[in-house]
This record gives sequence, C-alpha cells and structure tokens, in this order.
Amino acid sequence: MAPSNPQPTTNNPQNKMIRTTIWNEYRHEKKNPKIAEIYPQGMHGAIASALSKDGDLKVRTATLDESEHGLTQDVVDNTDVFVWWGHMHHQDVTDPIVERVYKRIVVGGAGIVVLHSGHFSRIFKRLMGTTCDLKWREANDREILWVTRPGHPVVAGLDDHFILPAEEMYGEYFDIPEPETTFLISSFTGGEVFRSGCTWQRGAGKIVYFRPGHETYPTYHDKNVLKVIHNAVRWAAPNADLKSPTYGNRKTGWIDQAK
Repeated sequence: MAPSNPQPTTNNPQNKMIRTTIWNEYRHEKKNPKIAEIYPQGMHGAIASALSKDGDLKVRTATLDESEHGLTQDVVDNTDVFVWWGHMHHQDVTDPIVERVYKRIVVGGAGIVVLHSGHFSRIFKRLMGTTCDLKWREANDREILWVTRPGHPVVAGLDDHFILPAEEMYGEYFDIPEPETTFLISSFTGGEVFRSGCTWQRGAGKIVYFRPGHETYPTYHDKNVLKVIHNAVRWAAPNADLKSPTYGNRKTGWIDQAK
C-alpha cells in the first residue's frame, strides 16, 4: 500500500541532506508594523519554519543586511538550494555576491527557487538574460492558481487549483525566456492571467520561479503555497553524484592517459 503522504520525487536518491538557504531582504518587516504582525520572524522565518519540518532539509536563513548579505563563500559553497525573496532593494545586492551565487548554480549545480518580486532580483535577471518585467496591481485581488502540468513533482499533493483570497496581481506579458515547464498559471479578479510557476535549467543548476508572496498578505502561511515551495526545493536539489563541469584547454593525448 502506498504511503498516505508520499514525498515528492527528488533528485536526491541517496537521501543526502538538502542544504537550503532562504534569503530575504528582511527590511519590510522591520519598517512596517502591519507586515511585522503577519511575519514576526520575517518572511524567511515563516518559510524556514515550514521547510524545517522535513527531516531531509537542513535549513538556514540569510538576509540583506548581514555581512556579505549572509551569503559568504562558505554559505554559498554549502548550499544545495537557494530560496530567494526580494522587492525594493535588489540593487543593494553587490556584484561579487551575485556572481558567487550565479557560479554556484550554473557551475556548482545548486538550485534556486525565486519567489514573487524576486523576478526583478539581480540573480534572476542574470540567469534569465531578459528584463523580467511584467504588469502589476496591488488591490486585494483574488488569485486562482491552476495546475498546468499534473504529475510534475513541484505540484505533487495539490488539487487541480488552489485559491488565495487576496494577493498582488501580476499580469502578462512576463518578459522571461520560454519556460522549459510551466506548472501553474494564475487568474485574477481583474481578468489578468500570469505564468506563476515556471522552471528552467542553466548550466548544471535548476531554476524555479513561483509567483505568490506580496509582503502585506499572509501568503507564506498558506499550506498550498508552502507545499509548492517545499516541492520546488526538493526538485531543484542537485543530483547526489553531480560532478562540476571542467573548462579550459584540452590537451591531446587524453584518451591514452585515461586507459
């Protein structure tokens, strides 16, 4: 008999701990009492609390105002999946940190799950190579998220849709490269639609974009939203036997040397 709550399919067949770093600006929560009331430990804290219930995940958090934005070389080297939330302070993330995370994904094979307004983050734009612009409206729109790729591991355990009673609207056109998979689309009160769940691969690393999460709504307390983030982290984790690619001058005679 199948287990009543099976874990989503993962690229972690040896049950290696998935080292997960949740990155957040953590400035809105400090400045706005309404947001602080919704997320007393920050949005990163709410997500971390949910993900930490999975014994296969080793969860840490990092924030913008920490030294090196909390993303030291040691932290980045020991991260298998990044979860990234940013909004008003994308440009405060410095070039060396963007490059460090980028190389960890593209060369090192780490995954990244980019949330909501992280679509304008410097790391996501670097990975996409486009403006990542879109339409938006903050007006308590009801959002219905529809599963468009049933059977995909990121939507494991969901019904064919779920509803958020109030969220910020994002609408098409969303200037991103054509996703390799679109697993969710959203419809909003005003009639707009949006590709709200997308995946890509860049180099050795996997990328997930997941739309919901405006800071003034309790979105990261919603069980379906947290399920998608959890599934996305497990899906984006690198293969346990991943070997980083090598580059540079290839000398002749390598075949004989390999014998």
